Amino acid sequence: MRTFIGTTALALSAITAVSGQLTWNATKFLFTFGDSYTTDGFNITLGVNSTDPGYTSSNGPNWVEYLGGSYNVTDTKVFNLASGGATIDAALVAPYEPTVLSIVDQVSQFQEYLAAKPYGAQWDSADSLFAIWIGINDVGNSYAWTNVTSQSAFHTILMERLFSQVDILYEDGARNFLFLTVPPTNRAPLLIEAGPTAVGQITAALADYNDQLMAFVDLFQATHPDVTRATVFDSRPVFNTLLDNYATFGYVNITGYCAAYENGTPTMTTQTAPCEPVSSYL
Repeated sequence: MRTFIGTTALALSAITAVSGQLTWNATKFLFTFGDSYTTDGFNITLGVNSTDPGYTSSNGPNWVEYLGGSYNVTDTKVFNLASGGATIDAALVAPYEPTVLSIVDQVSQFQEYLAAKPYGAQWDSADSLFAIWIGINDVGNSYAWTNVTSQSAFHTILMERLFSQVDILYEDGARNFLFLTVPPTNRAPLLIEAGPTAVGQITAALADYNDQLMAFVDLFQATHPDVTRATVFDSRPVFNTLLDNYATFGYVNITGYCAAYENGTPTMTTQTAPCEPVSSYL
């Protein structure tokens, strides 16, 4: 997904300074929270100066690593607290394994290791960006539930829980926030294989979740007037553009996957018969 990564980074770096708002070229610290689309395997429990092992689900650098590398214009220091498979709160939507760190867990780690601004992480409200990309597994694991009053009502519960954690970050001093919408996972091979009923259900659930996310971000900004920036980056147009024009971007297969590649490959051009080369799959 290098096109998406670059678009995200350029969108951030192009933000113009308005009324003293934080810009990318003035960001000294980036704190990221989320799931497999965000994690790189960084483990804060090993210390604030531990390295990024590069364990991503993108079979190469992900958006956080590009922001910390190729698009890092001011030596921005990245603390990636995301966990593959994460949901907002495991008590509301269970992840695929109990060891997965939810957003609640990730915020707890921030409080334990970073909120006090230790040596090596001496961040400030004015120079730090807090980025949260979550909901893929919340929606993916719950869209077909029949034990909730309504999907929309349940999404409201999820939003309230998510923003209770955002409030904790705010109380710790966070003033600049970036939220990303859930991409069109209704177009992923897993859902396509599940059939049209499942696709229809998750399509509606995704739309509602993202609508509520944007509404809650607006509410958060309105009720926290000293928040410098609360921005939503809508990932959907980028993913849909890639999917609608996949051949232009060099992809061959956008509806299937190869199980041999599910844990990554030695190189970006690996091919395991009878599958196509790994680079052929979106």
